[in-house]
Amino acid sequence: MTDPTGEAFFVRDEASGQLWSPTAQPIRDGGTYVARHGHGYSRFTHEAHGIALELLQFVPLDDPVKVSRLTLRNRSAQTRRLSVTAYSEWVLGTSRAACAPFVLTEVDAASGVLLARNPWSTTFPGRVAFADLAGRQSAWTADRTEFLGRHGSLATPAALRSRTPLSGAVGAGLDPCAAQQCSVVLRPGESVDVVALLGQCGSAQESLALAGRWREADLNIELQRVQDHWDDLLGAVQVRTPDRAMDILLNGWLLYQTLACRVWARSAFYQASGAYGFRDQLQDGMALAFARPEETRRHLLRAAGRQFVEGDVQHWWLPHSGQGVRTRISDDRVWLAFAAASYVAISGDAAVLDESVAFLEGPALQAGEHDAFFQPMPAGTSATLFEHCACALDQSIVLTGELGLPLMGTGDWNDGMNRVGQEGRGQSVWLGWLLVRTLALFNPLAEARDPARAARWRAHAQAVTTALEREAWDGAWYRRATFDDGTWLGTRDNEECRIDSIAQSWAVLSGAADPGRAQAAMDSLRAHLLMPEPGLALLFAPPFAHTPRDPGYIKGYPPGLRENGGQYSHAAMWAILALTQLRADPQAGAHAHALFALVNPINHARTLQEAARYRVEPYVVAADVYSVPPHEGRGGWTWYTGAAGWMHRAGVEGILGIRREGEVLVIDPCIPAEWPGFEAEIILGAARYAIQVESPGMRCAGISSAVLDGMALTSDGGALRVPLTPGEHRLVVTL
Repeated sequence: MTDPTGEAFFVRDEASGQLWSPTAQPIRDGGTYVARHGHGYSRFTHEAHGIALELLQFVPLDDPVKVSRLTLRNRSAQTRRLSVTAYSEWVLGTSRAACAPFVLTEVDAASGVLLARNPWSTTFPGRVAFADLAGRQSAWTADRTEFLGRHGSLATPAALRSRTPLSGAVGAGLDPCAAQQCSVVLRPGESVDVVALLGQCGSAQESLALAGRWREADLNIELQRVQDHWDDLLGAVQVRTPDRAMDILLNGWLLYQTLACRVWARSAFYQASGAYGFRDQLQDGMALAFARPEETRRHLLRAAGRQFVEGDVQHWWLPHSGQGVRTRISDDRVWLAFAAASYVAISGDAAVLDESVAFLEGPALQAGEHDAFFQPMPAGTSATLFEHCACALDQSIVLTGELGLPLMGTGDWNDGMNRVGQEGRGQSVWLGWLLVRTLALFNPLAEARDPARAARWRAHAQAVTTALEREAWDGAWYRRATFDDGTWLGTRDNEECRIDSIAQSWAVLSGAADPGRAQAAMDSLRAHLLMPEPGLALLFAPPFAHTPRDPGYIKGYPPGLRENGGQYSHAAMWAILALTQLRADPQAGAHAHALFALVNPINHARTLQEAARYRVEPYVVAADVYSVPPHEGRGGWTWYTGAAGWMHRAGVEGILGIRREGEVLVIDPCIPAEWPGFEAEIILGAARYAIQVESPGMRCAGISSAVLDGMALTSDGGALRVPLTPGEHRLVVTL
């Protein structure tokens, strides 16, 4: 795996010719490089050749510009003449290699701002990017070949190794870049800031105006605005537990990853499409319903607008055009009702179900066709969000197989199993549990709106539950699915994929499985799928390798990588939540927290040896961790994973038992026996609750007593329900 540098800063000593960078790439010397990442900003520090460097980078809240401030401080005893060069490679499309021949550059004569555009871009036509050194640039080039040298690299850029000034080349026919340079003189002890701006607007005039405005901006004030924004959002829930690594994730990084990467950017190093996934962002939004319910509400309506009149949906779509893919994947439509019901339960905002949303129309998939990418058109018909959800559920109920289980289609969350049910006969156990749970959540919302439908859904949920218990139980765990020919997947008779995690966890999360079987299924999950060393929770085991049956493209991954029998973190978070619901087990809290700690990325990089094995960022969740040598314990696909939102819910709602139900705060912890308790601060609008949970006895057996603002509250031994009222409150809870 490589991570090539597309942006860089260079400092050159004009007397000696020495060249270095504030970051560990592209030039690395023997000194120490420190990278610090906060919510909304990053700082990089390095000292070399008597010059201390600090690079601050952030994006402001309201403008499409990346701000980089390089601070140079002269720690030597001599006056230093230095040059600073900011370098960026233009893409302006899907990839640099594909788009470079079409990028045109120019320099605005009045301001010196470097402009770049791709006039042949059909996706974002007319947009103009800009680069600027806040007006300090005295030399520049837009010719990457000139800057690097033929067959050169950023580690040894030819233009900086020689004494030849940058040529000022701009225009067409270049391998485009933005290299801008300025000179600074520093006496001993002096410091100077060099600011680089990189952005894009709808026209050259807008870009020049934005660059001009940011030349004058007070960066300290703007950075503080960014930090205040994230402090406000992430401060809705702050916890202090005996597990410091758990606190770090729950107190910011998980929701930061969810909102900044999954909901806003929809992009990361491994995936950069910017598309919305139908099931994906619906699940992400559920994690935000506590702190930012308006964000969840907005996306519910956005997602409903990607539903066809027939009830199925775009599996993913591009927001700028509406283009997307229509598929036979089976679980998308169920998630709409699941997310809507979850949002209403958390926010109390049932009025969202009456919002009107238009349908889409487009060509149906042909026989044998798995999917089709096209741009659908507005159907000319609209319905309430409730009706969108109901339409999707009605179609899901129709798609039932011979055993009474939902048809799997060409994927049922695990898209890699796209050929298990491609002929329209394979059935999914996991989807059965999800559907049963969704109907249980959504049915109360339907009682007053459509009682006949509600009755039909109740009957179907009972029929599916009966079928699951009759057909899917394998003796110690639940099977996963059937192939089109009726052969079982996820059974003890299989040589590969003998047991699958999500069929077990959702048996519990559905609330419908036989309690004894649900406990046994989770015991089997813990016995067969958890690897204490190197700290993995496998999606299933053993991985696909030699089986003659073709489950789909999942088998194209090497065994133990990604969905093929590695840790798929999304599923691990469901398992944590499931463990917290096994309240009859006195070890439920210990098991849930142990699994949380097992998959916590911080715990995968506590030492240099662990970090060298894990090899990815320890402060965000990785979508997958590999389980087979020589890559055992190595993380992959960081940032862009729905596991972040689910991990936040597993920690806050599951283990700590803190959740919101409209204007009621619910406390129902399931913590380890060795914990003496924990503290939490909840801020919801004008209401602020300081919560202290004390645990002298049974840890998952409900609330023994509670005192709110000095007044004793009555408790029936179950979950504690406290009305949310404005003001500052102190709540002491004894388990």
